[in-house]
Amino acid sequence: MPEQPFQSEGAIAGSGAGGAGGAMEPAAGEARTLEPQPPAGPAPRGPQDTGPPGPDPSAASAQERPRSLWSDAWQDLCRNPVFISSALIILFLLFISLWPSAIASGSPLKCDLAKAQQGSAPGHPFGYDGQGCDVYTRTVYGARTSVAVGVCATLGVAVLGSVLGALAGFFGGLWDSFLSRITDVFFAIPVILGGLVLLSVVTSNSIWPVIGFIVLLGWPQISRIARGAVITAKQHDYVQAARALGASNSRILLRHIAPNAIAPVIVVATIALGTYIALEATLSYLGVGLKPPSVSWGIDISAASPYIRNAPHALLWPSGALAITVLAFIMLGDAVRDALDPKLR
Repeated sequence: MPEQPFQSEGAIAGSGAGGAGGAMEPAAGEARTLEPQPPAGPAPRGPQDTGPPGPDPSAASAQERPRSLWSDAWQDLCRNPVFISSALIILFLLFISLWPSAIASGSPLKCDLAKAQQGSAPGHPFGYDGQGCDVYTRTVYGARTSVAVGVCATLGVAVLGSVLGALAGFFGGLWDSFLSRITDVFFAIPVILGGLVLLSVVTSNSIWPVIGFIVLLGWPQISRIARGAVITAKQHDYVQAARALGASNSRILLRHIAPNAIAPVIVVATIALGTYIALEATLSYLGVGLKPPSVSWGIDISAASPYIRNAPHALLWPSGALAITVLAFIMLGDAVRDALDPKLR
């Protein structure tokens, strides 16, 4: 009889366990699925991982987030030396307009005829004008009137022109045609001639008649700009999508069109602010704008013109202040235009 091969007890036990294990495998699988799983995320770093950690996906997504037009424009303005220099000049003008006594201790209406047309003296660096008034003090206090007229007139022109132009560009039709003909009529009126005619009958010494005249003849320019910007913006896909979702005309105009059409209005209004300051000085020089005892650069230039040979300093200082102010606002407007215009990037 052939001998059976020798099998160890371990092999027999293993075979027995294998036979029983066929029935036990599902239970073992369920036990493995009940074990806690490690949290999702980057793998733990072992002692052998000495390199730098990998990039954080959340930080990368935050860095790749697209920026808006206004944030890009602000970053461009902060790197523009023209904007920085003009903004510093304008901030200084606003400071002396609000607190002129901080750098000028005297009164602009205090004059001494005994010192008329005299040059600079201690405490009076700009000398005296033809009436014996301190030119330095009057130049400092004149900034208040000029800046107030320019800012108030610009706000009035921007609000009135933007509202009328936006309504004409959004609704179109008869309203657009009527507004276009009205603006043509106002564009045909010469500004200086209109000021001579309208302001010559005004006897008030306040700044409001001059501001009202500037708003009356200045709004058509802003209206044309706002109208064109709204017509361009309302043709975009996001406006059509908002209209398809049932948004009202007021919501579309205020929430979707206005934020995307306000940039050219801001640029034109910033440049026009300096022009309005020069217009106020011109009207005051001609005698139909602000009148004494108001303090204005235009009034001082007009009063110093007959004494230009004997006391040129009385004419040069207010003229220089006016020129620097107008130039600062024009440079600021040019810098803002370059930053907000995507075609110039």
